[in-house]
Amino acid sequence: MSHTPVGMGAQDRAERERFENEVKRIVDAGSAAGVNLRLLGSLAFQTHCPKYGYLQEKMGRAYTDIDFAGYGKESKDVRTLMAGLGYLEEREVFVVTEGGRAIFENRDLDMHVDVFYEKLDFCHVIPWNGRLEVDSPTIPLAELLMEKMQIVKINEKDVIDTIMLLLEHPLGEIDHETINLKRVAKLCGEDWGLWRTLTMNLEKVKVLAQGYSALSENEKKAVTTQVEASLARIEAEPKSMAWRLRARVGDRVKWYKEVEEVK
Repeated sequence: MSHTPVGMGAQDRAERERFENEVKRIVDAGSAAGVNLRLLGSLAFQTHCPKYGYLQEKMGRAYTDIDFAGYGKESKDVRTLMAGLGYLEEREVFVVTEGGRAIFENRDLDMHVDVFYEKLDFCHVIPWNGRLEVDSPTIPLAELLMEKMQIVKINEKDVIDTIMLLLEHPLGEIDHETINLKRVAKLCGEDWGLWRTLTMNLEKVKVLAQGYSALSENEKKAVTTQVEASLARIEAEPKSMAWRLRARVGDRVKWYKEVEEVK
């Protein structure tokens, strides 16, 4: 029995291109239809990191499925779009999640597509509210960072994606090809639990990056610099009253939701 973690393992170029080509097909169809459908997950990092995207393949980070963010008000349009591309929706998922998530399968292509409406809701909530118009074809870089850093039981695949993002893009207070730390710090300043997990994971990324032979010494130093600057900006953000009250309780009470493997 294989014990290879989900999202890690050998994957040949042909298989990777199969996923990448399908992403392009869906993205192009969504753009033509005027649907706010934005890529997240491993393929979003690959798409938005043209310089360092090669690290996924080099470090054994495999594609397993395709993930998108969308708005609930456009769920019918998404359903129509995906049906036109040969996908069938597992309707019970949409019903059980009260419209929060949709799963589409294309058995002919052996492809699985997840669409998360309004927010990512796993260990913590990362809301889209008005953010999907900010970037394309992926969710904004700030949300890409938080997507990975909100996972309490972080996996190697999440660390690799985050390293790529930090190496590829500068930090700042805007969104254009920049990791918007103003957005990250604001959400962390309102939610102690998110702050706790996100800062904990950034520290892990800094440490784990030093052990990768695929990274040069300069790249390892760059990750350290980016992480430390991110942590400093998050700490400098004013904290809400709710944050301060929750901070008094600290780790004595669980601050996150238990979830299964986040792909």
